[in-house]
Amino acid sequence: MSGKFFAALLLGACAVAGAQSYPSKPITLIVPFAAGGPTDVVARQVGTAMAKSLGQPIVVENRPSIGGIVGSEAVIRAEPDGYTLLIHNIGMATLPSLSRNLRFNPLRDFAYVGEVVDVPMTLVGRKDLPPTGFKELNVYLSEKRRQINLANAGIGTASHLCSLLLMSRLGVPMTSVPYKGAAPAMSDLMGRQVDLLCDQVTTTTQPIRGGLVKAYAATTKARLPTLPSVPTLVEQSTDGFEMTVWHGIYAPKRTPKEIIAKLSAALRHALVDKEFRDSMAKLGALPVAADRATPEGLQGQLEREIERWTPIIKQAEAYID
Repeated sequence: MSGKFFAALLLGACAVAGAQSYPSKPITLIVPFAAGGPTDVVARQVGTAMAKSLGQPIVVENRPSIGGIVGSEAVIRAEPDGYTLLIHNIGMATLPSLSRNLRFNPLRDFAYVGEVVDVPMTLVGRKDLPPTGFKELNVYLSEKRRQINLANAGIGTASHLCSLLLMSRLGVPMTSVPYKGAAPAMSDLMGRQVDLLCDQVTTTTQPIRGGLVKAYAATTKARLPTLPSVPTLVEQSTDGFEMTVWHGIYAPKRTPKEIIAKLSAALRHALVDKEFRDSMAKLGALPVAADRATPEGLQGQLEREIERWTPIIKQAEAYID
């Protein structure tokens, strides 16, 4: 038996043994956005629920950057042993079109665990913004145009995409103000340092209920059960649009299939966990069906969403600062 063959055989045996004993220590789930933002909220809740069946804690680590690129790259470079994971949102599908110098390919450089939740979005403004409804806001924006500071959670995020769609549909350019996450963007909105923000209900629900911001619209077809008094863009404008944000969990590319299978099974168990579902319901987030919480489900979703959003983003390029 040659030395190379024996080494390969030994390496394979070690990999199988490692997969069988997995997990034997805490798992790190990287959130590539700021703490307190929508993806962070989902990550902490799903991590707690997944840990119940995995038998090891899942520790959330925030690595905020524009578009979540830094955290994503960290997972690509991590050991493919199942102990470093990534949770990202719809921005994974828009980054290739929005980030000209992206150094990774979302379809090629990750292993897939599965989808987690769908999260609706709302358009909110600073509390003292003059318009009281969306129709008045539309007129106000047409008059002020680039005097309006439209915050977003970072280039390539769902918040940024919503901003682009809003400007494109209304035909009104505004001044984009990118942040390293939704939490600091919301903080500045509540502090009246920016004018508008379109973000996920996991970020906006509590400030809306507390009267800290002014709610103008939801980006869903029907009104949200958690925010029934907030009308939708569709019902208020012929230029309205629908947008729901999905979240997925990824692993480094060469993570063993046996480990991916364990993680995916833990995710599916988490999605039916009562505490997890109750926490998501309070925020208006919807756990996905079991067939979407799989490697195949997430891969298919990412492929479809890249195909869907690429031409939309191209049409909105005139509004990208």
